[in-house]
Amino acid sequence: MDKQVAIIDLGIGNIGAVANMLRRAGGNVCFVSDPNKLTEFSKVMLPGVGSFDTAIIKLDTAGFRSALHNYVSNGGSLLGICLGMQLLADESEEGEMPGLGLIPGTVKRFSFDQGPALKVPHMGWNKVMYSKPHPMAEGLDESARFYFVHSYYFKCVCKQDELFRTQYGTNFSSGIQRGNVIGVQFHPEKSHRFGMQLIKNFVEL
Repeated sequence: MDKQVAIIDLGIGNIGAVANMLRRAGGNVCFVSDPNKLTEFSKVMLPGVGSFDTAIIKLDTAGFRSALHNYVSNGGSLLGICLGMQLLADESEEGEMPGLGLIPGTVKRFSFDQGPALKVPHMGWNKVMYSKPHPMAEGLDESARFYFVHSYYFKCVCKQDELFRTQYGTNFSSGIQRGNVIGVQFHPEKSHRFGMQLIKNFVEL
């Protein structure tokens, strides 16, 4: 089994913590800032924090947009984490730039004007339930809780693309999957044993 995983390094987010979790889960880590290197790996992670447009501009400037499309078209597995998941969408209410368009959807801001007055951002631990069977859900049951920090959420065009769901005023997609493209809104690197299990599942895909 190939346990080597590339982490795309855009200079945004705490990729060190993601790398440490990957190593503890049995993965071999390589940081990649050259899109031409993606073809050397069967698994790639796209972590990120911050604003949608800033991250997309960094991806585009470095040449990752076309490289990632080619990568997944050729069978590579891609996992987006937090903002990295939102970048997989077609567009975001947070910015003007088009997303990667790898999983059809729009990133929308939480709004509770008509419902419970919950705080934005959604921050802290919350339960995650799986919406469909998938190897990424292996070993995760109804007790699975993950750590979230986000003001925007992914709204899938196709409900079949929802992998995980979480309740915060409304049910939202906390995980998505289409083919070999996967995204999770929470921070597995901050989610202790549940995060470890999820990352281990990705390493062992």
